[in-house]
Amino acid sequence: MALDPAQLQQAAKDHLWLHFTRHGSYKDNDVPVIVRGEGAYIYDQSGKRYLDALAGLFVSQLGHGRTDLAEAAAKQAEQLAFMPLWSYAHPNAIELAARVAAYAPGDLNRVFFTSGGGEAVESAWKLAKNYFKLTGKPMKHKVLSRTIAYHGTTQGALSITGLPGLKQQFEPLVPSTFRVPNTNFYRAPQTAAHVADDVEAFGRWAADQVAVQIENEGPDTVAAVFMEPVQNAGGCFPPPPGYFQRVREICDEYDVLMVSDEVICAFGRLGHMFGAERYGYQPDIITCAKGITSGYAPLGAMIASDKLMEPFQEEGAMFAHGYTFGGHPVSTAVALANLDAFENEQVLDHVKNNEAAFRATLERLKDLPIVGDVRGDGYFYGIELVKDKATRETFTAEECERLLFGFVSKQLYAEGLYCRADDRGDPVVQLSPPLICTQEHFDEMEQILRVVLDKAGTLI
Repeated sequence: MALDPAQLQQAAKDHLWLHFTRHGSYKDNDVPVIVRGEGAYIYDQSGKRYLDALAGLFVSQLGHGRTDLAEAAAKQAEQLAFMPLWSYAHPNAIELAARVAAYAPGDLNRVFFTSGGGEAVESAWKLAKNYFKLTGKPMKHKVLSRTIAYHGTTQGALSITGLPGLKQQFEPLVPSTFRVPNTNFYRAPQTAAHVADDVEAFGRWAADQVAVQIENEGPDTVAAVFMEPVQNAGGCFPPPPGYFQRVREICDEYDVLMVSDEVICAFGRLGHMFGAERYGYQPDIITCAKGITSGYAPLGAMIASDKLMEPFQEEGAMFAHGYTFGGHPVSTAVALANLDAFENEQVLDHVKNNEAAFRATLERLKDLPIVGDVRGDGYFYGIELVKDKATRETFTAEECERLLFGFVSKQLYAEGLYCRADDRGDPVVQLSPPLICTQEHFDEMEQILRVVLDKAGTLI
């Protein structure tokens, strides 16, 4: 029997452990309960509509309420509800692997399915270590990643993550991970003042720090570098021109694997199937998830080059790693239907044709004193909030708590905009709407943001 709204609230407070949630804030307040979605909008249990400006969690590429994707799931569940990929295969996994490999750049032809993004990152690190052990370089096991970057919550993926505040309560974590600078050009004066006025020089400097760190650790010990095409945490850091090409050169020089973590950036978020394609670099591994099914079923993947597969094809060799639900028949059926829709509805072209308008609409907010920077690409943007626009002074921890979480986050939601206020790094509002959005949605985002951020500026 279905619970009524009051019963749902009580059950949520008594039994449901929400993710990344301050449960104390719900002692005297209702837990937001979303009951349905349609297109770019979601609706709560009272019927109030919200523009989903975060695509759920960088996931809902095609929006909500798609009957074609739901029907693909139902049809597959009737035919074959479950079969693991442990020494056996099923048609959907085979077809999807071939299709994803065809989209992926270069010789990334080997697709290892997982349940989600964190598992894909975990798989990539394990593969890197295993590969070098099998090819006579057993000391290569360390990983480099960028400051403030988020790569997942499992023990390995969290170790690669560059956010100390997320890691401290779970330490000790997996050792042998190290940080290099990110590509936040807006904050370049704090990290590289000598190149603060030249984005290409800044990018070269940031990329060269990868070589410095490899030398510091010893090239014979470093296995991989993990980087997102556009770094999420900190508020959408795009790569400077030439940055990834230089990182690729460094990885080749030191025999280090380049991992493009595209859990967010793949499948249209940047107007291409993969972000590596947009920025013109060739990784050894891509990790992906989220948009591969537009959220209609859980699925992730690690896509590896033919070279990395070679030692595992020797007699008796095995990559001793896997997940019960990786490549689930229903999830892969949904992914195939999702990719059909991408092609039939020309979703990538839609993003490319509208991304300039999205940027221009958000950049109108720069006239507000509190808006310091608007950055991103495709349908993926961060708006950095500042205390002083001229000096780029940011907020103290107490001010950020009061402003970002005490007002901005709550008020945006109250005004009908679901997005993300984030203080991982400097305070930002993140926007990552469904890829079906058009100018009317961009305008709605800008109008709500303007009202809330204008008011926030008076509270400083």
